[in-house]
Order: sequence, then C-alpha cells, then structure tokens
Amino acid sequence: MTEPTPDPLDHLRERLVAPGELLTGTVAGFDGDDVLVLLDGDTEGPTGRIPGGELTWRRIERPSDVLTVGQRVRAEVTMRDGREGRTLLSGRACEDEALYRFLLGIARGDVVTGTVSSVHRFGVFVRLDGEPAHPVYEGTGFVNVPELSWSRFDDPADVVAPGRRITAQVLVADTRRGQVALSLKALQDDPWDASAPAVGDVVTGPVTKIVPFGVFVRVNAFVEGLVHSGELAGRSVEEGQELRVGVLEVDRARRRLRLGPAR
Repeated sequence: MTEPTPDPLDHLRERLVAPGELLTGTVAGFDGDDVLVLLDGDTEGPTGRIPGGELTWRRIERPSDVLTVGQRVRAEVTMRDGREGRTLLSGRACEDEALYRFLLGIARGDVVTGTVSSVHRFGVFVRLDGEPAHPVYEGTGFVNVPELSWSRFDDPADVVAPGRRITAQVLVADTRRGQVALSLKALQDDPWDASAPAVGDVVTGPVTKIVPFGVFVRVNAFVEGLVHSGELAGRSVEEGQELRVGVLEVDRARRRLRLGPAR
C-alpha cells in the first residue's frame, strides 16, 4: 500500500502562529525596503517578511545597512495569512530587549504612575515609573487627547504640564509601537452620569458649532446636544449665541442629546 500524498496545507496549519509570537529565521534577501526571512521550519522558501518601517528603531537608508543575507534574526509576528502562508513580522518590536520585556509586563487595565515628559497638540508623552530609556520617544507612555479629561479644554497644556506626576489606566501595551496607551479620564468619574439632563428639561447654553444638519448647544460644562435644522424652522443662529432649548431625547449609550426649541 502506498503512503498517502502529504497535504501541503498540513504544513501550513502546523506553522500557524498568532500575532505577538516571536519567530526566528535567517535573512534570505531583500525586496525593496522589505526583508525576506527564511523562518525556522520553512521548507519551500522564505515565508517571513519584515516591512522596512518595522525593521529597526534606528534611522537607516536601506535594510542592508543593518542586515546581511544569511544573518540570523528574531522578530514578532504582526499578521499571518494562512492561505498564502506568509507571515508579516516586526523586528523593532523586540529589538530593544529591555523595552520589549517592560511592555510585556504591562496589561490592559493596569494602573500605572509616571511623569509627564512633554505635551503636544496631538497628545502627551509620559515617562512611566520603572521604564527603560526609549530609543525614540520622550517616554513609553502616551495619552491621546480624548483620554486626558472628561472636561472640555482647548489645549492639552490646559490639563497637564511637563513634570507633573500622573496616575493613569493602561488601554494597551503595544510592542510594535513601543508604547503604552494610557487614559487619565478612565480613573475619573464620568460626569455624564451626574450632569446629563433628562427628557423634558429646559436649559440655556451657547451654540458651540454650526453644521449643515443643525447646531450643537452646550447645556452644561460636560454635555452638549444637537438641535436639528428642522427644529430651528429657518431661524438663523451664530456660534456663541445663547439658546433656550428643551431636551427631546437622551441617548446615554452614545452620550448624545437631541434638543429642540423650549416649549
């Protein structure tokens, strides 16, 4: 009796790996700025690929500046295509061993402390307690603008300043980005629970934004609502103008109010 012909897909199934797993292999060549990797276990050619932007934290002109064909490499899986048998990898995710281990030790939901290192219009960098020196950023922690506060503010500098000590909740620790995404407001009480008006309430507030389908009105320090164009009945309003409105609908799940003329 002859042996059954091996199914080539069986080998691929054995090799299926999840994002975040570390793989090792040998540099097989270059494809533009990408590095082709013959992963340990490859039998029919290289299946690993490190995109140029995922190779290293260092600034380089071309991948051959830091790697040579035949060199052994270690990289983290970012994406796996089971049908094509291709594995996208990130070399920089585990390039800095101290940073890599630090990030692996942080989980979603952890509460961490640190010091604000710099404040920008796009967010805030934080040096977390115990972090190693970052190869690129001004701190391993980063707070996106919407995660700074429930309160309204015009500039992140209105909320925090360099040198300030903070406590924040971890949203995600990302080895590829080399960052810990943080939230300050996750540890603050949600003012919507105490401040949102109820259906039927009549409130007065300024128009904060005019859009093609209506206007937004601030009903208190934390909550805004929308007056649809049809509710205005052709009335002309300007930003900053005070409107007396009634609450027609409260959508707590989506944190939205529908407003109309007070009656």
